[in-house]
Amino acid sequence: MKDQKIMALRAALAAVEPHGVRVELGVPRLDQALAGGLMRGALHEVFASPSHEASAAGFVAGLCGRLGGPLLWIRQDYAGLECGELTATGLFELGLDPARLLLLRVPDAADALKAASDALTCAALGAVVIEVMGSPKQLDLVAYRRLALAAGESGVTAVLLRQAATSSGIGGAETRWLVRAASSEDDINWGQPAFDVDLQRNRHGPAGHWVIQWSCDDGVFRPTDRGAVVSAPSDRPFAAPVAEASAA
Repeated sequence: MKDQKIMALRAALAAVEPHGVRVELGVPRLDQALAGGLMRGALHEVFASPSHEASAAGFVAGLCGRLGGPLLWIRQDYAGLECGELTATGLFELGLDPARLLLLRVPDAADALKAASDALTCAALGAVVIEVMGSPKQLDLVAYRRLALAAGESGVTAVLLRQAATSSGIGGAETRWLVRAASSEDDINWGQPAFDVDLQRNRHGPAGHWVIQWSCDDGVFRPTDRGAVVSAPSDRPFAAPVAEASAA
């Protein structure tokens, strides 16, 4: 029965993807790897490196900032104690309008996934963030497919933020990222946090590694001078050339 459900979800997902509308993040080599930018109306997954939960949340906030529109952020009740609270001041420091954020607290992962499935039917939203702690049993392949299907049907982007979890390689996300904090450049102005990001899965391009920074003044990611190396995907062939060791 479960296999039949998965097959049905895969067939439905194939009928609606891809939405094809992409949003440039601002880093040329990264946008090139993403075939033009982050795809709207798709499911994206972000993992936090241990002790880098706040950086992962900041990276997700930046992605949603690029997507625009109202943002619904769903998180478990105790996530604030473990990973830090979402605050208006913090959003202001990232150059984002706190009035765009709708915060929903839920008791557990099951409620988070249910709320996300319902919210993704609202086309008025720009994005829905589902912040989940650990690796709950409810977050199986069927759950991934349901989120991806709902995002594809409505055009609302879903971002699954995985805190205190290890990437297992399974799932139906368009992209999968591993995020950690990076040191800012010596002469950088305040308000431009840096992120060390591994693009571990990319359905329409190569995987790779970048060190990027967020500019709060113009709401876009920028390359750093430390460059980037894009590696060929390990799970399938890809015809595009491996990018040069440059982020520019």
